[in-house]
Amino acid sequence: MRKFRSVNELVNILKPDFPVYCIRPESIKTSTQFFKKNFPGKVLYAVKTNPSENVIKIIINNGIENFDVASINEVKLIRKINNKVKVYFMHTVKSRENIKEAYFKYDVKDFALDTKEELLKILEATNNAKDLNLYVRIAISNEHAEIDLSRKFGALPSEALGLLRLSKEHAKKVGLSFHVGSQCMDKISFTKGINEIGNIIKKTKIVPDVINIGGGFPSLYPDLMPEPIENYLYEIKQGLKNLKLEKMPEIFCEPGRAIVAEAGSTIVKVILKKKQKLYINDGTYGSLFDAGVPNFVLPSKMIPNNSRIISKKLTAFDFYGPTCDSLDYMKGPFFLPNNIKEGDYIELGQLGAYGTTFRTKFNGFYSDANFQVGDKPILSMYDRTDKLDYLVA
Repeated sequence: MRKFRSVNELVNILKPDFPVYCIRPESIKTSTQFFKKNFPGKVLYAVKTNPSENVIKIIINNGIENFDVASINEVKLIRKINNKVKVYFMHTVKSRENIKEAYFKYDVKDFALDTKEELLKILEATNNAKDLNLYVRIAISNEHAEIDLSRKFGALPSEALGLLRLSKEHAKKVGLSFHVGSQCMDKISFTKGINEIGNIIKKTKIVPDVINIGGGFPSLYPDLMPEPIENYLYEIKQGLKNLKLEKMPEIFCEPGRAIVAEAGSTIVKVILKKKQKLYINDGTYGSLFDAGVPNFVLPSKMIPNNSRIISKKLTAFDFYGPTCDSLDYMKGPFFLPNNIKEGDYIELGQLGAYGTTFRTKFNGFYSDANFQVGDKPILSMYDRTDKLDYLVA
């Protein structure tokens, strides 16, 4: 992968006519080291967030050796890159064939479930293996998340009681897990999830071998400014402490967005300016899905051209992508210099998470141009001046 010192250098040298995707290895190093140092347990990277081989290799090189996968192809990807790291099949709905292949061919022993039917499927597909680690996922409220996952996944706490008892009969290790939803904006959600686990432990008298608090750790966006992640981790530690267990189970988390979001950005080119509308060469069918469908406001900046003066006056623009579909629209607002025009370049940040993952080839618009850059991201959760007084204890 070709390397540049900065996005500005990349644009002024290449002057690309197609969208360009950038990755910052130093940013990934910062986030992985933060979680390794501060999270009180095992960190599983959520592969779905960014399955790029280059990104995964950077994550492994920075000491993350556990991976949360959601499909057999993600299992194969991780095994292709590194056969020694551990893989956890944490999607609660899997085909019988994929369970069998993961267990017998790729040595996957860890499986999540949220129904009795899925448990029986896992047992049958693995020929009632005795070395399975099974994780019962419970549904909790995702009221503080920008993307709600609770409607699709998780057993009701009342259903989880019998499911935990049954799983324990067949598992080498048993776990309880939850997920607060993607881009969780209030740390109290983790306390609520941990409290639900505490209630299940009291009712079943079963202390799980593992408590998996899932992902949902947020990143920074212009219209989404969560508390520092240190505060989330403090809340999690306090919640676990309040369980008052004689022996604390092993603790897992599954960060994705918080590991890679700010490490990635897309460079787009303006192909038409129509008043406060900018038509650009990437969109919701490309790497900007998050800006169009869940309507995330991505951090943006115009990339300076040495031959032009950039206006200090900013204007709120909305974006239209290059396809013929009117759904290829990003509301924003994206604040950029008011003298921006056709041919200018814009960097859009926080696209290390789900940016390249959701790309399609609709209308023939597709770019797979990837480069490394050495400058800092536009926004960073790990370089903030608004941290609260208390940090991780």
